[in-house]
Amino acid sequence: MTRDGVKTNEVGLVLEGGALRGIFTAGVLDYFMEQGLKFPYVVGVSAGACNLLGYAAQQIGYTKNCMIQREAKNQYFGVKQLIQSKTIVNLDRIFYEYPYNQLPFNFGAFFNSGIQTEFVVTNCSTGKAEYLFENNDEHRLGTLGKASASVPLFSKMVELDKQKYLDGGLTDSIPIERAITQGFLKNVVILTRNRGNAPGMNSYQRILYQTFYKDFPQLVEAILNRPAMYKKQLALLDCLQEDGKVFVIRPKLPEIKRFETDPDALEAYYQHGLQVAKSCWKELQAYLSHSIQSPQLAESGI
Repeated sequence: MTRDGVKTNEVGLVLEGGALRGIFTAGVLDYFMEQGLKFPYVVGVSAGACNLLGYAAQQIGYTKNCMIQREAKNQYFGVKQLIQSKTIVNLDRIFYEYPYNQLPFNFGAFFNSGIQTEFVVTNCSTGKAEYLFENNDEHRLGTLGKASASVPLFSKMVELDKQKYLDGGLTDSIPIERAITQGFLKNVVILTRNRGNAPGMNSYQRILYQTFYKDFPQLVEAILNRPAMYKKQLALLDCLQEDGKVFVIRPKLPEIKRFETDPDALEAYYQHGLQVAKSCWKELQAYLSHSIQSPQLAESGI
């Protein structure tokens, strides 16, 4: 329920990934928290899973502070991490170190939030998306976040429950259908790409994936199919908008790089998220107030 008394009991929240572009989502969600807007269900993928943690715990600024690291000693990706941890993106630092040291995470608030949360991960053996949750174990919760955010080629596979997982965005980049099957027929979707933009794949990338993951053929198939899958999800969002069943928030400014290294650029994209959320606030309140039988224009950020 919002501070203005608008009920969100039947509205879900869907968070796309996008690596450091997720700082836009962090800005949007921080504004939501400032306004007291709390959804009963949140599904996040990759960077969206990182944002899910801070939002469910109602910890304003948590994800922003994770993503924007101005001190070299706290950096979690780059050549230094490759030398130290044998991986370009040190997700252990984000999910196992920050929450207990540099950026204490309120696990109690997360587990007692009353929000139904799901992390999208990709099973490397089956090449299928899975939707995992954790309501008690702190370490497993961090592992879910790590698995969902493990970008192929840049991160190692994550072992969990005797399975190997990678980035959930490979198989369900915008988990709107999952939210609907969970009973949330109206949803707010936060994207990190501009309207019309979708991931592509050149021949070099195809060969790289096929070579690197040759022992996981189903995973390779899923990775190669991702651009087509993503375009279908964008088409579905357009249809749902026409029926008043989804409210989309996306950046207006040009996208930053997935692995942007400039803290000032990240800060600017975070502030952009705040401003977009603020600019569409009244429209969002109207959307939340209308029944699902009342089609309306539900697009912001274009």
